[in-house]
Amino acid sequence: MSSFNQHNVFFIGIGGIGMSALARWFKAAGHRVAGYDKTATALTAQLVNEGIDVHYQDNTALIPSDFRVDNTLVVYTPAIPAQHHQYQHFMAQGYAVKKRAEVLGEISAGMFTIAVAGTHGKTTTSSMIAHILKSAGVDTTAFLGGIATNYHTNLLLGETPEAVAVMEADEYNRSFLQLSPNIEVITATDADHLDVYGDKEEMLSAYKLFAGRLLPDGQCIVAAKAQQALQLPEALVYGDDGGIHAANLRVTGNRYRFDYVNGTHSINDIQLNLPGRHNAENALAAITVATAVGVGEAKIREAFATYQGVKRRFEYVLELPEITFIDDYAHHPAEVAGFIGTLRELYPNRFIQVIFQPHLYSRTRDFAAGFAASLSQADSVVLMDIYPAREEPIPGVTSGLILEKLDLADKALMNSGEILEMLAGKQPQVLATVGAGDIDKLVPQIKEVITKTQIK
Repeated sequence: MSSFNQHNVFFIGIGGIGMSALARWFKAAGHRVAGYDKTATALTAQLVNEGIDVHYQDNTALIPSDFRVDNTLVVYTPAIPAQHHQYQHFMAQGYAVKKRAEVLGEISAGMFTIAVAGTHGKTTTSSMIAHILKSAGVDTTAFLGGIATNYHTNLLLGETPEAVAVMEADEYNRSFLQLSPNIEVITATDADHLDVYGDKEEMLSAYKLFAGRLLPDGQCIVAAKAQQALQLPEALVYGDDGGIHAANLRVTGNRYRFDYVNGTHSINDIQLNLPGRHNAENALAAITVATAVGVGEAKIREAFATYQGVKRRFEYVLELPEITFIDDYAHHPAEVAGFIGTLRELYPNRFIQVIFQPHLYSRTRDFAAGFAASLSQADSVVLMDIYPAREEPIPGVTSGLILEKLDLADKALMNSGEILEMLAGKQPQVLATVGAGDIDKLVPQIKEVITKTQIK
């Protein structure tokens, strides 16, 4: 049931992972939904198949006639430029125009809300929380920043208005300050989005304001490293240096098992069907949240045994005797370092090649040295051109900034065609495609080339 008065909802930037979840929510709630996005993707194709009208040109004439009435709510992402024609049209005509974060805040206002923030780790952590709750029979609505593999969607719908809401709290443009959660999780506070904040201290100030949005009698759950930066009073701290930690952590095959320890309380032998120590840390936060809302030990263990992760988060594309191919969304130096570190842990004696697409000119400018240091853990690195997303080019900022700093002999800058040609001639033992842009479009082509080469 929707509390929004407008029958029609138009999305500017509907193909974004967060925007598409909102679009699906409005569609399920009985609204007519349509929208614009810059490019057609597999996700926009799914929206069209679900009955949502999507177009790909910033042309006001393409706005469906049914949406040219007062009874229309317009939702936009702050990633769109201020001069966007459709945005300007709706503003000039006096429509109800709201940011995605504002709408999320209104949806969650009457719900028990679990908000997961952090510069990385929030999508996996929020999907873990949603899966545990749903598996335990808790009525759950979840807006996720990725496609949950268990459910093949970024939106889980509760059955009643009293459903628990699980939401990613996005720090970009201070969007998370629109939420007032009952439970907060902060997974990481590494410097990011400096195009918005200017410096890390200003970003940390925004996280402290987010922590202050917690409702009375609420609970703040913070990763140990983030707590060192934020110093939040009365927060529950998890991780290697926290009161909540993983004991007896071990690798079985390419999966992890560990014991959850929270003071005198523990849950033994949890099986995590995801590689990476960072995912064990994400699981600590998810278990702490689940415990706080009353989910028992047996249900938590059962949920993790069936949890399959999120698309493009250490996603195995191919596992063949001669080559392992993995795709990952990592787009911050800390994420890239954690990802390649996990590859090294799982495949210590194998040749690792990483194909990386930098995301945003500003992020490349600000973190070129960090990206180079992280990527240099691999044996070979191929860089693609920067994916601009919402940005215009910045003079002098190219993938070459990272390339020149890479401490590797085996490094190159290639386009898609050159990458496919290279892989047809010689394949590494472990291959990873990494980045948050449109590198995922290259994944099926690489898979086809690898498969054909292996058959030969």
